[in-house]
Amino acid sequence: METLASAMRRDNRRFKASSSSTTSSSAGRVPLVMAFLSCLAWLYVAGRLWQDAQTRAILSGLLEKSSGNLPKAVSVDDKLRNLGCTEIGRKIAEAEMDLTKAKSEGYLWGNGTGTTASDKKKLLAVIGVYTGFGSRLKRNTFRGSWMPRGDALKKLEEKGVVIRFVIGRSPNRGDSLDRNINEESRKTNDFLILESHEEAAEELPSKVKFFFSAAIEAWDAEFYVKVDDNINLDLAGLIEMLEGRRGSQGLYMGCMKSGMVVSEEEQQWYEPEWWKFGDAKTYFRHASGSLFILSNNLARYININSASLQSYAHDDISVGSWMMGLNATYVDDDRLCCLTSTQEKVCSSG
Repeated sequence: METLASAMRRDNRRFKASSSSTTSSSAGRVPLVMAFLSCLAWLYVAGRLWQDAQTRAILSGLLEKSSGNLPKAVSVDDKLRNLGCTEIGRKIAEAEMDLTKAKSEGYLWGNGTGTTASDKKKLLAVIGVYTGFGSRLKRNTFRGSWMPRGDALKKLEEKGVVIRFVIGRSPNRGDSLDRNINEESRKTNDFLILESHEEAAEELPSKVKFFFSAAIEAWDAEFYVKVDDNINLDLAGLIEMLEGRRGSQGLYMGCMKSGMVVSEEEQQWYEPEWWKFGDAKTYFRHASGSLFILSNNLARYININSASLQSYAHDDISVGSWMMGLNATYVDDDRLCCLTSTQEKVCSSG
């Protein structure tokens, strides 16, 4: 019995020793496993960081190469210079300065021509004789009386006086009316053809705008004269009158008149804008349309502002309305009353 008990105690001790050894061995392996896993994790992270660094280096190199091929920043001046626009820019700047100067002068009282004392002397006058497609006989009569022709007309221009028949274009552009005027103009060289104007009785108020604009752009003169084609001129007397006023500014010259506004549509001289002239329906003071004269700056004013100037049924009323808003000097001269019997006139009914 003792032997069996001793044997059992021995077996029990062996079992405990064996369990203790197994537990100690397992406990020793855990730190090794954890250390191994930590090493793997570190190697993975280090590898990713290395790859990212390589990628950044490659991208940086590509960016540096690409940026070397990009165009450099170009200033506005460089762009203008490359496009050949520097000279245009200079002209624009000069035009802006001229415009500012003109605004300060009201587009009026400066001479507006950009000329200096060293430039050539202005012409004395440009005389525009209104005419129409059916007035060839009248034109030939004028050419044989008060109006020079051929070489005499050229010599008169050299002395400072330009005379032209003023006409627009046919409503049917290029028809026989236009062709006949072109042919006559080639032979006589005494026409101012208003290409933008359609010749018609109801378009006379716009014709006066086109005339003054075209005349002042073509010739720099002291005065611009509008004459109807039923008027004979004492050319020498007119030249003497204008010579005495050379250098004057703001002159509006003519046979000044007024008169009733016709508000009945069926009557002659009907004025569609009659209601603008008040209850008395009386026109303001204005120069008769047979012949009137504007100084250089007034003609230039019409040219500059033609798009915004109100026109009425008659050209002389229209011009008179434009002059009312300006500091113009009205010159009422009986010698310019062509349709009356006043003595010492420079014009008369033809």
